[in-house]
Amino acid sequence: MSQINMAQQAAEQPLQHLTLNKWFSYSGGVFTPLNYIPNKALGLFSIAFAGDFEEKHIVSIIDFLATHNQTVSAICQYQPDLGLAPALCFYVQNSDQAINPLVLQEFSNTLDCQLVQVATAPNLYEPGLLVMDMDSTAITIECIDEIARLADVYDEVASVTALAMAGKLDFSESLNQRVAKLAGIEKSLIEELKSVLPLMPGIKVLCQILKQHDWYLAIASGGFVPFAERVQELINLDEVHANVLEFKDDKLTGKVLGTIVDAQQKAIILESLQHKLGLEKSQTVAIGDGANDLVMMAKAGLGVAVHGKPKVVEQAQAAICEGSLLQLLYMLAIPLENEPAL
Repeated sequence: MSQINMAQQAAEQPLQHLTLNKWFSYSGGVFTPLNYIPNKALGLFSIAFAGDFEEKHIVSIIDFLATHNQTVSAICQYQPDLGLAPALCFYVQNSDQAINPLVLQEFSNTLDCQLVQVATAPNLYEPGLLVMDMDSTAITIECIDEIARLADVYDEVASVTALAMAGKLDFSESLNQRVAKLAGIEKSLIEELKSVLPLMPGIKVLCQILKQHDWYLAIASGGFVPFAERVQELINLDEVHANVLEFKDDKLTGKVLGTIVDAQQKAIILESLQHKLGLEKSQTVAIGDGANDLVMMAKAGLGVAVHGKPKVVEQAQAAICEGSLLQLLYMLAIPLENEPAL
């Protein structure tokens, strides 16, 4: 059979013959079981998920990585949870220089999937720490923008929010500017908004699974305490950190009290929790969508942009650009040890 025909045949084969959680080498259209498990402390793990994979996708990804001087030595198909479709992991031992996440995103779009690279992956099955942003991360809205709707200053406030999240305006300065425009809002309206917070798809199940494996869960938010405490109730978080709004006569005064939870403060919270829990950095994860999450994400063992702005995606270690937050499990449950079966 010619090489062209062999390639065509390979491209048409499904991946049913790839045993879940087992590692294989791949060469010339042939998968060969490996008698070893990749070393999580060496090299890079490229994870392709949220796609309908065939063998042609494996060939495309291997070729793409090769153009960036990354040679794939092992491949694994795995499924961290029954609520997720199987993903593919490509192990590259000869490189620790990750490809820019925006480049990964551009390439993966051509395959109708998502692709991330992780070094020294956290282990779901050992105690860990997840610190998350709240607005547009744990929940789908920006609470300050929704409060602004109540004060009929939405457009004005939302435009400042967008600048701050894109890193074009100092966060603390922008927060004070925006909160000042909310003076006079009735506390009862805040309570009403708090009661209907829309959770980000997948966040509740993700947190349930992490808690089952002794992970500590926290919010570090540039948003506000009433909403963070409500999210804490909804998804069983261990603690929350957010900004305190001042009320007088049951109305907002337009001021923020105490230390503002900005980019630096978020990073301080993460490091403080890591030390309190006695965790290795590699077992810490931070997720967020805005520029004010980048410092925190850089301090974590794994920083993941969630539906983030391009600047955030580019500077994060990995990015979930669409779909459920349950997909974070793909980065925490790479089969690198004898893990529990589904």
